[in-house]
Amino acid sequence: MASTRFVDITKEGLWHNNPGLVQLLGLCPLLGVSSTAVNALGLGIATILVLVGSNFAVSLIRSAVTDAVRLPAFVMIIAALTTCIELLMQAFTFELYQILGIFIPLIVTNCAILGRADAYASKNPILPSVIDGFMMGLGFALVLLVLGMLRELVGYGTLFAGMDLLLGPMAADWRIVVFPNYKDVLFVILPPGAFLFMGLLIAVKNVIDGVVKDRAAARAAKPAVGGKRVRVTGAVGP
Repeated sequence: MASTRFVDITKEGLWHNNPGLVQLLGLCPLLGVSSTAVNALGLGIATILVLVGSNFAVSLIRSAVTDAVRLPAFVMIIAALTTCIELLMQAFTFELYQILGIFIPLIVTNCAILGRADAYASKNPILPSVIDGFMMGLGFALVLLVLGMLRELVGYGTLFAGMDLLLGPMAADWRIVVFPNYKDVLFVILPPGAFLFMGLLIAVKNVIDGVVKDRAAARAAKPAVGGKRVRVTGAVGP
């Protein structure tokens, strides 16, 4: 029973209730920093850590917090965790921190994080809340990463450039030049390109959901294979 619940949480976070594609929450950082894969991955990992930590803390204190101070307490928890992530990035990935700029502190105002704390973690035990936070954060991070890869590919003609800013010297050679001698496409690099590709991702998800729904309806309407039993009641006369 518990495993089924965890599977449902995973499906909700990654697909059915994805914060970026379905709830459309946190669009400011989603569109603002997704010009490259490394920017998207950096913000995605930071968001996952804050989501997991906030869900854990909120679930831990859920029975001790009254309704009068519930939301302020949740915001304080999220702000404290965001500050910790910000300090860690300043210490270990300073150049990436400078690139992401204001979008790291803005994690505090991400509606997806506060929404999960209030809607789920404040009403459920610690383990499901932590899994919910991780899956919601992972779903958000995957949308960020796909969007960043698409914009980097079309905008710069490369993939995974600058990954050493996040992962260190081991990722210095991860840059893939897909299109040599490529001229940068400024429209894709700027925010209008983010809106365009985000709309395409949402459209692709809606198409996939429509195909799955139609197939499920077709299977439900398909008649059963085999003969039918006919029950005859009553007496049969001569």
